[in-house]
Amino acid sequence: MKKVYIVHCVDTEGPMNETIKETFIRVKKITGIEISPSINNLKKLKNKEINLDGKESIVSNLVHQNRINFNKSWNDIEIMLDKIQSSSFRNKIKDLNGNGWVYNWFCLDHVNMNGDNPRKRDLGHHKVLDYYTKRTKKKGNKNDFVSWHYHPIPYTQNYHHSGIAYLNSSNIWEILSRKIIERNWFPSTFRPGFHTIRPDSNWFLEQWIPFDFSNQSTKNEGNQPDLIGGRWGDWRRSPNSWKPYHPSISDYQIPGSCKRWIFRCLNMEARLREITQDDFNEAFDQANNGIPTLLSFTNHDFRDMTLEIEKMRNFLIISTNKYPDVKFEFSNPINAAREVLKLKPKKINLDLEIIEEKDNFLKIKVVSNKNLFGPQPYLAIKTLKNEFLWENFDKSLTENEWFFTFDYNHIPKDIIHSIGVAGNSFDGTTEVINFNLKKKNIKKFIYNYE
Repeated sequence: MKKVYIVHCVDTEGPMNETIKETFIRVKKITGIEISPSINNLKKLKNKEINLDGKESIVSNLVHQNRINFNKSWNDIEIMLDKIQSSSFRNKIKDLNGNGWVYNWFCLDHVNMNGDNPRKRDLGHHKVLDYYTKRTKKKGNKNDFVSWHYHPIPYTQNYHHSGIAYLNSSNIWEILSRKIIERNWFPSTFRPGFHTIRPDSNWFLEQWIPFDFSNQSTKNEGNQPDLIGGRWGDWRRSPNSWKPYHPSISDYQIPGSCKRWIFRCLNMEARLREITQDDFNEAFDQANNGIPTLLSFTNHDFRDMTLEIEKMRNFLIISTNKYPDVKFEFSNPINAAREVLKLKPKKINLDLEIIEEKDNFLKIKVVSNKNLFGPQPYLAIKTLKNEFLWENFDKSLTENEWFFTFDYNHIPKDIIHSIGVAGNSFDGTTEVINFNLKKKNIKKFIYNYE
């Protein structure tokens, strides 16, 4: 069957509140244009009624109503979700299986910064993840999916800014270690903050995450001065098609020998790299030529998503009429990736064993089968001081076997509260193991496997 898998990836960040004053500050920082903040001036900027020496369209795009219709509180988000997750809205168009729209929530943590928070982000670990995990358990939302989104810490330490380096702080390690130990959860799919991958994140993801929805290669990058030229997400040299690729270890934009898959994922309503009807048609044309195709796009939950989804539906209707032999299926990223890559769900049979334990010494062994993605499982550690750490394993001489030793040389056993281990298979099956030193109990969790 000729088929396109529709994957709506939501960069899920919770409520955001930008005042009119902050909007005009942002206009000045991006364009250099300073105008007195007011509702009347905002309206004029939207309608290009103020002479800006040729920058009228740039600013109009920047302050377009669809860009600033923010959900300012969890109550606003709740109202929006009650609408778009209703059966009447979700099922306006049904796929070949009779299912409606599927939402894939790539959740962000706003944590570990000491700067300003003018957008009033909801700070704290798991705040966004817990909210959307609870929503997906509600009747009617069973096909929706929860995954992971990350913004690197900026030097400014402000919550409305973003850095581009993953490994210049302990932030990313703490976030994932907490997910494993406190929520018994680990991601196998990923969306990067500001669509940005760099060498360190390329190497980081290559250790644990098999499916990366980050490629934004497009024919029209846009004209926004703060975004063009690869400043936020440089995909100018990456494959400009709906075919996923393995990146190079030295250049994430070029196909190479890495093991993870990078999928193309364009913006739904944005100032740059916005998905078009032509992009939809290219996906359907690829499927019409007998290639199973994953078509993905992204937006944010802090804006009203209603009109953005309707826009995608209109594109979808036009493409299905143009290519009547091609069917489509609304999907989560795991199932869609498996289908287009012809992967079957397989366990990694992750297991943790206590090899030796005495006064201040503990040695653990972790084993898996050959289906483990990456060079090692993820090792999470929680200390009695409530610190959350990541550590490398020692590789055994035996294949698919790793050791770690807690002793006086590095991490003494008597400071440890619990240990977590996580890993993914090449097809996105996730396994998590948690061991509480005091209770001496080991618990295991498996995701994305039926």
